[in-house]
Amino acid sequence: MNRGEFLYGKPYRNGVLYENINFKVFRTVLVGYMRVSSVDDRQSVDLQKDALISAGVDERHLHQDKASGARDNRPGLKSCLADLRSGDCLIVWKLDRLGRSLPHLLSIINKLKKENVAFRSLTEQMDTTTPHGELLFSMFGALAQYERALTKERVMAGLAAARRRGRKGGRPTTINDEKLEQILAALNSGASKASVCRTFQVARSTLIDTLARYGK
Repeated sequence: MNRGEFLYGKPYRNGVLYENINFKVFRTVLVGYMRVSSVDDRQSVDLQKDALISAGVDERHLHQDKASGARDNRPGLKSCLADLRSGDCLIVWKLDRLGRSLPHLLSIINKLKKENVAFRSLTEQMDTTTPHGELLFSMFGALAQYERALTKERVMAGLAAARRRGRKGGRPTTINDEKLEQILAALNSGASKASVCRTFQVARSTLIDTLARYGK
């Protein structure tokens, strides 16, 4: 092949469209994800589908779920993430179609960035390949951190208020002091932990944790 002569081939995922001795150009695949709530049977993905196709997503790379955003197990999202390759771009109609919460959304986008996958949300005009998109992403990260800090502060304030009123936070104690004395007496008399668990109907892990907490 002469210097500067191009080789052309059929476009395919991240395949070389053309190359010469100096550089290569790769194709980016746009992958779309759609979701509607499982609560309302009247909901349709048609609006999202039209928007994604207009944005350049091929129908062969569209994935969808009919499920609540709070669900962890979404087959469509799983197949969508599996469809993505380095250099691709994931596109959604709105941010809330992808993540069940702000931290969950940021977790997905962070994972995509590590895998060199771009992200776009059409409604919010967020595009991680642009400076504006990166700024929005950073702001969302700061908001998520702020939300976590506020949640922790509220929990700690609630526990402190409960302690002032004589209440203890956390789960109810499975083994109270009276039962613990009986258990210790049984163990000291030679009973095994297994027999103690059966007799007092206590899980083995709970027994071991309780004994460790009291230094036994």
